[in-house]
Amino acid sequence: MSEAAAPAGDIPPFRYTAALADEIENRWQDTWAREGTFHAPNPTGPLADPDHPRAGAEKLYVLDMFPYPSGAGLHVGHPLGYIGTDCFARYQRMAGRNVLHAMGFDAFGLPAEQYAVQTGTHPRTTTVANIERYKAQLRRLGLAHDERRSVATIDTDFYRWTQWIFLQIFNSWYDRDAGRARPIAELIAEFEGGNRATPDGRAWAELSVAERRQVVDDHRLAYVSQAPVNWCPGLGTVLANEEVTADGRSDRGNFPVFKRNLKQWMMRITAYGDRLIEDLDSLDWPEPIKMMQRNWIGRSTGAHIDFPTELEPIRVFTTRPDTIFGATYMVLAPEHELVDTLVPAAWPEGTRDAWTGGHASPRAAVEAYRKAAAAKTDIERQADSKEKTGVFIGAYATNPVTGGQIPIFIADYVLAGYGTGAIMAVPAQDERDWAFAEVFELPIVRTVQPAEGFDGKAYTGDGPAINSAAPERGLDLDGLGVADAKAAIIGWLEANGYGAGAVTYRLRDWLFSRQRYWGEPFPIVYDETGAAIALPEEMLPVELPEVDDFSPKTFDPNDGDSNPETPLSRRRDWVEVELDLGDGPKRYTRETNVMPQWAGSCWYELRYLDPTNSERFVDAENERYWMGPRGEGDCGGTDLYVGGAEHAVLHLLYARFWHKVLFDLGHVSSFEPFRKLFNQGMIQAYAYTDSRGSYVQAEDVIEREGGWYLGDDEVRREYGKMGKSLKNVVTPDDMCAAYGADTFRVYEMSMGPLEVSRPWETRAVVGSYRFLQRVWRAVVDEETGALRVSEAPADEATRRLLHKVIDGVRGDMDGIRFNTAIAKLIELTNGLTQLSATPREVAEPLVLMVAPFAPHVAEELWRRLGHETSLTYADFPTADPALLVADTVTYPVQVNGKVRGRIEVPTDASEESVRAAALDAVAATLAGKEPRKVIVVPGRMVSVVA
Repeated sequence: MSEAAAPAGDIPPFRYTAALADEIENRWQDTWAREGTFHAPNPTGPLADPDHPRAGAEKLYVLDMFPYPSGAGLHVGHPLGYIGTDCFARYQRMAGRNVLHAMGFDAFGLPAEQYAVQTGTHPRTTTVANIERYKAQLRRLGLAHDERRSVATIDTDFYRWTQWIFLQIFNSWYDRDAGRARPIAELIAEFEGGNRATPDGRAWAELSVAERRQVVDDHRLAYVSQAPVNWCPGLGTVLANEEVTADGRSDRGNFPVFKRNLKQWMMRITAYGDRLIEDLDSLDWPEPIKMMQRNWIGRSTGAHIDFPTELEPIRVFTTRPDTIFGATYMVLAPEHELVDTLVPAAWPEGTRDAWTGGHASPRAAVEAYRKAAAAKTDIERQADSKEKTGVFIGAYATNPVTGGQIPIFIADYVLAGYGTGAIMAVPAQDERDWAFAEVFELPIVRTVQPAEGFDGKAYTGDGPAINSAAPERGLDLDGLGVADAKAAIIGWLEANGYGAGAVTYRLRDWLFSRQRYWGEPFPIVYDETGAAIALPEEMLPVELPEVDDFSPKTFDPNDGDSNPETPLSRRRDWVEVELDLGDGPKRYTRETNVMPQWAGSCWYELRYLDPTNSERFVDAENERYWMGPRGEGDCGGTDLYVGGAEHAVLHLLYARFWHKVLFDLGHVSSFEPFRKLFNQGMIQAYAYTDSRGSYVQAEDVIEREGGWYLGDDEVRREYGKMGKSLKNVVTPDDMCAAYGADTFRVYEMSMGPLEVSRPWETRAVVGSYRFLQRVWRAVVDEETGALRVSEAPADEATRRLLHKVIDGVRGDMDGIRFNTAIAKLIELTNGLTQLSATPREVAEPLVLMVAPFAPHVAEELWRRLGHETSLTYADFPTADPALLVADTVTYPVQVNGKVRGRIEVPTDASEESVRAAALDAVAATLAGKEPRKVIVVPGRMVSVVA
């Protein structure tokens, strides 16, 4: 019979129950809040506290990936990482460290805006209400956050500094010689002083104001560009590459996405490609996450090669410049900017019918093909299995090493956003090029000797160069291996003005504009010439104006030719503004795009350090204390960052980029934001469907006879996500009501290793509940409420068990192995059940070790044990090394290789004593025979050869 079903009189009056847990937990949460128990002192500023018990102690900065506050609130899977970091942080405080642990909210974003569009409710109203619900849920779990440091990205005091950081990036350029960002003013000074040449070689003074501005803007780390973007008509906004799913649709709403050339803000993250890769070696991150970032950045070495045409040369990037003699045609992306320039009015003489797509002119062929390509996703365009399509644009390029004329095609398997959007096609060494060449009957020339026995088409392996000589041009690669051939051709290209060695990246510059309302406004205005002007710092923040319509103009999801119209653009009284920016009042036009949701999450960890500072985004001394490098070669950053692996590329890459710019400009002392990363697993759940395939309430399903039943009807079980539509959501509120927050915390931490995903099983929670009841009974008499703690010393066995557990739990807590730490505490608690009273020397360490996992009941027991202050800063128990040494040792005894017995002897027993005890133990097996040999391996085993 369960406690809930038992008559009230059958439950001892002082038993630890859900009702008692609720009373204890709420009372202690109020106490912690009232006393500021988890406030972490800063070295300087308003949050400094020289009287704090951890002032001046070794610091530890523990950080969670902060949540987006959705209207649905938390289910039991969400707080897994939060509880894990809380247990770790609580332990580290008790271990003597000054621990910063705070929680904020990533509060801009599309969901609130879409809800506003549907209901007319202001996104701020919805978001603030959601934040308050999250805060209440997190508080109910007893999370030990410093609530003074909480931030939300929608707070003007926060996004003022987001805008300030944007201006730092806008007013910076990347000096490749120095390998770092520098203020744009230093670039201008170099041009003015003649220390840096202008693009066309003219003196800086000879350039017009507009020309100077263009030169400078072309260097900025944040810049406006006409660029191929992912236009999503169904959402009315453009998306970053990372916000587009593998099948070419929006990750929110699942709408089609089209490639378009639009004017957008970009971040020059590619300038940091090498550092973003190289500095991964300094990070204590899971290797799979590092590999994902390396692959996403996609560093490639090779050469840029210019192929002359009658008008402008076509530049390609190739990792195999040594195969250039086999380049028999070129392919441009349909969107490539040179296509319109190169297309002639009529087909040149001798054009094959198969090349024209059946069109009367090159222009008509190109337009028709572009329209067809725009309807396909990038994934569809690059699919290896699909038939290769394309059209000749009516123009030729010159292969610089052969001097031959090669036709130029457009084809959808080349993408504008990758490389230069153009390729030299070498069909003998590339399978896609071979397939294209077969369809269009183009020449195939092998330039790499295939391996012996090769009998295929395109050969993609290594080998000596063949058919790669042009003696009249001073070039002969034949017989050279790949590395030597690459070096030789790059040298020739550079000497003859046809190209140069280069490094490129798969990573594209970061698209930073969104055609939405609910985001950070740009601190940018445009003058009468259309030039972007940064607002001075004293004009920050630029606040979002009120609007009547929150939605960007959306279009038919399949209308790829539509153009963005933002909500802010409709507020003309806000858009058109008169400002004095230093040269008298003038009329300006504000930027009407907003920043993406990623902006605030790129730097929030820095604001936790100094959230009340109105003069700087973070005080330098506070930043150095919490995130500065520990010594030479250390990257600095947060000491532990916990969150999902799904953020491996997006948030983590963007945040690293922003942080490196701030480091280069001298605003922070660490060159990485997150020193150690830990990816927690997921809590998944079973869902059940009936015979119609409809989901049924999971909590009503019972297991019997090897199946699952809802009443008398058998249902089918599936495993995966937790969600309302699957009718399998369990909330932490439900668990706290049924068992208490401490039980919920212990269960989540005991389910398995924190980094491993695991299924939720409500029925199993009772095991953690009973464990806490045993902990309670070890200290409190259930019948009287009195202490059942003895002042008498513990017996030797109990004392040894205690110190073994202390040693093990410390190691597990340091290693974030919470499930095994709890298993050891269960072992200790079970060992106390047979005692008439728990010795105080055991009871107090037990309570302290339980505290990180079940802090409320631990505080209550600590107080009942006579302590007047919180155990938050009590010293975590330390094992006595003398008690970790066993006083006996067990030897297995083998006879002719098989274990026939075991002996337990004192650890200091002599070899003769061990031999005698072993022979006694296997006397029956020996049956009176003298052994031929007895081998004693000290501390391990005894081997008897009969």
